[in-house]
Amino acid sequence: MSQLFRPAHRHCLSLVGLLLFFLCGAVSAGSDPWAQFDAPWFDQAGTAEGLPQSIITSIAQDQRGLVWVGTMVGLVRYDGYRTQVFDTRYGSTPGLPDAYVRSLLALSDGGLLIGTNAGGLVRLDPATNRFHSYPIGANGTSDSKIYDLADDHAGGVWIATDSGLDHLDLHTDTITRLQTGADTAPRNFSVMQDRAGNLWLGNNQGLFERHAGSTTFERPDHPVGTVASVLDNQIWAIHEDRAGRLWVGSGQAGAAYRDTVGQWHPVPGFSGYRNGAQQSTVRDLLEVAPDTMWIATDGSGVLAYTVDGSQLRQIKHDPAIASSLPGDSVRGLLQDRSGNIWVATDLGLAHTNPNARMAFSLLPSPLEQNALSDTSVRGIYVDTRGRIWLGLGSGRIDMIDLAAGRMSHLQLSGNQLHRDVQTFVEAADGSILVGTQGLARIDPDTLAIQPSILPALENKPVLSLQRDGSRILIGTYDGLYRYDTGSGALDHVGHDANDPNSLGSDTVREIARVGDSWWYGTTHGISIAGSTLARDGFENLIHRRDDPSSLPQNYISSITLDPQQRLWVSTFGGLGVIDHYSPGGPYRFRTIGVAQGLANDKISGVQYDDHGNLWISTSNGVSMIDSDTQAVHNLGPRDGLHISSYVYVGAARAPGGELLFGGIGGLTVIRPHWRAPTAAAAPLTITHAIVNGNEVPFGELPRDGQSIQLDSRSRNLRLDFALLDYQTPLETSYSYRMEGIDDDWTKIPRGSLPSAIYTNLPHGDYQLHLRAATHGMQPHTVETRVSITVKPRWYETTISRLIAILLLIALVVVLVHLRTLYLRRQATQLQRQIDEHTRDLLAANQRLDELASTDGLTGVYNRRRFLELAGGVRERAQGRSVCIALFDLDRFKQINDTHGHLAGDAVIRGAIEVIKQHCRQDDLVGRYGGEEFVLCLPDTSLEHAQEITERICAALASTTVAHDGRSIPVTVSIGIAALHPGESIEQWLSRADKALYEAKHNGRNRCATAS
Repeated sequence: MSQLFRPAHRHCLSLVGLLLFFLCGAVSAGSDPWAQFDAPWFDQAGTAEGLPQSIITSIAQDQRGLVWVGTMVGLVRYDGYRTQVFDTRYGSTPGLPDAYVRSLLALSDGGLLIGTNAGGLVRLDPATNRFHSYPIGANGTSDSKIYDLADDHAGGVWIATDSGLDHLDLHTDTITRLQTGADTAPRNFSVMQDRAGNLWLGNNQGLFERHAGSTTFERPDHPVGTVASVLDNQIWAIHEDRAGRLWVGSGQAGAAYRDTVGQWHPVPGFSGYRNGAQQSTVRDLLEVAPDTMWIATDGSGVLAYTVDGSQLRQIKHDPAIASSLPGDSVRGLLQDRSGNIWVATDLGLAHTNPNARMAFSLLPSPLEQNALSDTSVRGIYVDTRGRIWLGLGSGRIDMIDLAAGRMSHLQLSGNQLHRDVQTFVEAADGSILVGTQGLARIDPDTLAIQPSILPALENKPVLSLQRDGSRILIGTYDGLYRYDTGSGALDHVGHDANDPNSLGSDTVREIARVGDSWWYGTTHGISIAGSTLARDGFENLIHRRDDPSSLPQNYISSITLDPQQRLWVSTFGGLGVIDHYSPGGPYRFRTIGVAQGLANDKISGVQYDDHGNLWISTSNGVSMIDSDTQAVHNLGPRDGLHISSYVYVGAARAPGGELLFGGIGGLTVIRPHWRAPTAAAAPLTITHAIVNGNEVPFGELPRDGQSIQLDSRSRNLRLDFALLDYQTPLETSYSYRMEGIDDDWTKIPRGSLPSAIYTNLPHGDYQLHLRAATHGMQPHTVETRVSITVKPRWYETTISRLIAILLLIALVVVLVHLRTLYLRRQATQLQRQIDEHTRDLLAANQRLDELASTDGLTGVYNRRRFLELAGGVRERAQGRSVCIALFDLDRFKQINDTHGHLAGDAVIRGAIEVIKQHCRQDDLVGRYGGEEFVLCLPDTSLEHAQEITERICAALASTTVAHDGRSIPVTVSIGIAALHPGESIEQWLSRADKALYEAKHNGRNRCATAS
C-alpha cells in the first residue's frame, strides 16, 4: 500500500518495553535505560467511534489534514471526532463500485484515489463529493483488484493490480498499461518510484527495477542466500527512507534493505526462513525516526529495526492493556502532519503521539515480564544500587533494574500476603526493609524474602520508614516505633492527649529529615524533634483557621526540603511552602492550591528536578511548579500523562533524574528534561458544513479567512470543525463566537462534537470565530475566522425600507385626519345621546358589558375578554411555564354548506363542551372567532399542553354531533405555543397560529407545537 502522505505511521504498545527509541527519535535502546519499560500508548478508534467494521485495510491523510480509512465494507472520512462512511451508496449519487478498499492515495487537489478489491480504481472529486470509477480493461485498469497506488512525482500515479502495472495521468485522466517483461508475473502487490526516478515493482515473482530513462524491468543485483530469499519472494511493501535506503518486505521471507551505496542487507531475525518456517507477511513499511524502520506484519504486530542495530524489537497486542496495539495483524502505517503514528489492524484503527514524551505510564499485565504485577503503586524507593522498588497491593513487590533492563516480581507470604506494601528503606547492611503488615526484609543479592522480622509489629500496618544510622524509624497507625538493627531493640513513641508537646497523632504517615531535625507528618499536623531518640518535647505545627500562615491542613502526606532551602509540605488542603527555611522557625507557610492553578488540593507525592522545579502528584493528576516564576503547569495526555489519579504518597527520583509517581492504575515516569520538538501547529479546520440546507463539497469548505454566503431564502448554517492534531480530543476545549450576533464565546461542553449552528440569521455581514485550546505543559490556542454574508430579502433592502417609511408617513397623516373627523362626529352624537337617553344608555351599557365578556352561542369568554384574562396570566407567569392552544374546526364550511348553519352552531357548541370537559379550574376557554377557539393553560409545560390538546383532539374525533336526526363527525386542528420570556400576547398567539397552520397543512385532526 502506497500513499502520498506516508512519512510515519505505527505505534503499538507492547508493555514488554520494545520500542521506546522511536519516540526518542534517533535515541537507541542502549542510551535510554527506560527503553525496555516505556511502551507506546495507543488511542484506538473502532466501531464504537463510527467505523463500519474493525478490519482496517488502508490509511491516508488528505490535503486538509483529514484521515481517510479503508475497510472491507466501506471508506471512512475521520476528523478525530466524526466519521463519515461511504460505501456502494452515497445518497442519490453513485457510491463506490466495491466497498472493500485495498489502497488509498491522497491527491494534491484535495481529492482521493481509492483502489478497491473488485471494483477497480475510483477517484473522489472534492468539488462535487462524487465518486468517478475508471473503466476496467480497454482504456482502463488492467484488473479490478488494485493492490497499491504510488505517486510518480510528475502529476501521475502508478497502479499495481492483480493483472499488471498501469499508469494514470491525472491531468488527462487517462490510464495506460506498462509492459513489465517476461520475467514478471501478472500479479503486482506494490509499486514505488524513488527520488532518483527509478521505478520499483513488487511482483509475485519478486522485486523488479526499472531505471530512470529505461523501459525495461530487471531484477536488481543482490547476493545469494538470505537476501535473495527475500527479494525472490512475493514483494508486498517497498519504501525509501530519508537517507535513500530502499526497504523491501516480502510475503513469506521477511524483509531486507539496500544501503545508499547499493549493498543489500538482511534484517537480523526477520530475513529469510527461520528453521524452514515462513515469516509473517510484510504489509507496510514506515521510517519512524532517522535510521529506524517499522515493519507492519500480518500476524506478528509491528517489528522495529534500527540500521546497524543488534536487536529487532516487536510491538504487539497485549489483551491485558487497553492502550496496546489493537491487533497483531497490521495492514498499514501512516504518520500524519502532526507526527501521530497511525496503525491499521484487523481489530481497529489506532494512533500514538511520539512527541508525548515528558511522561509515560508503566502498566500492569500478567503477560509481560517488564509490566507491573498489580494495578496500583503505593510506595516507591530507590536503593544505593540504583534499583527501583515498587510497593503494590496484595503483598506484591516489583523491582526495576534499569541497568539490566528487566523487572523482577516478588510476593510476600503469610499474614502479609494480602496486605498493601506502603514503604521501603535500605538498612545499613544493604538489605531492603519493606513496610506492609509489619516489617519484612529482602536480601539485596538473592531477593529472598524474610517476612515479619519484628513479631511486635506483625499486626500493625507500616505507613512510613526512614533510617538514621543503625536505627530504623517506623511510622504506623499506632504511633512511631524505633528499631535498632544492631542491638535488636524496639521502642515506641505515641500521642498523649494530656501532653501538648507529645507526638501530634498516632498515625505517622511521613518521616523526613530536614536539616538536623526530624519531621513527622501525621493526620494532625507535623511534629518536629531534634533527634530520633526524642520521646517528648515535640514542636507541633497544625492548621489554624485564624492564621493564614499556618499549615494549609492537618492531614500530612509528604515533607521535602529542596536545594534552594524551600520547604514543601503536602496536605489534603493544598501545598504548604516555607520559602526560606531556617532551623527552629519561624514556620510561616504560604499555600498553593486550586486557586493558584493546581488541579486539586489533595496533594500526595512531591519531588524536585535538576532545575529546582517542584513536581507534585494529586488526586487529579501531576503538576509542576516553576522554580523561578512559581507558575503552576498541569500535565495532560499531550505530555504523555495517562494515569489521572494519585492518592498514594509513593514518589521517588530515579538515578537518571526521572521522577516517579505511584498512581491508581500504574507507575508514572516523568522526564523533566524532555522538550517536544518544535512543530507547526495543527490547523483548526472546518471539516463539514451545511449551508442553506445543502451539504458543502469537501473541496469548497471554507478555510481560515475565507467567506460563506447565505441566500435570502434560507438563513441556516452549520459548521463542524476540529483541531486536526488527533491528540486527546477530550482534552481540547472548543468555543465559537459570531461578531454581531453573540455577546460572548459559546463554549462547547466536553465530550460534545465541536459544531457552530445558527438559524434564521438576520441579513448582514458577520465574522465567525472558531477557537480550539489545548492543555498540558505546552498549551496553545488556535483560531480560525470565516466571513459570513447573509443576503437581504426584497423588503429588507434600503430602497424598500425608504419606500415603506414614506408610505407609513402618508398613512399616519391620513389616519390622523380621519380620526379627527371621526372624533368630532362621535363627540356630537355622544353628547346628544347622553342628554336624551341616559337611562337607556345605562341599561344598554350593562347589557353590553355582559355581551363583552361572553360568547352568546357557546357561553365561554369572547375574544376580547379572553385576551384580557390571558394577558393577566402572561404578566403573572414570571418564569413559570404557560401555554396557549388555538383550535380550528376542520372543514367547518363544508359542515355549514352540507347541513346548514344551525347544524354548524350545534357543532360549535358540541366542540366547546368537549373542550371544557378536559379543562382544569384555572384554564381559560374562549371563542376566538367563527369556528376558532382558544385555550390558555397556566402552569403547564409544552409537553403537558400537548398531552391535553391531543386528548381533546382524540375526544372530538370520536364524538359526533346529532342535529336534525343526522350525526355529524367533528375533528379539530390545534396549534400550541409555550410563552417565551419577554413575548407579547400577540406574538404568542401568532406562533400558536403558525403551529395551527402547520397542523392543517400536515393533514388536519392533529396537534402541532410552535418552536
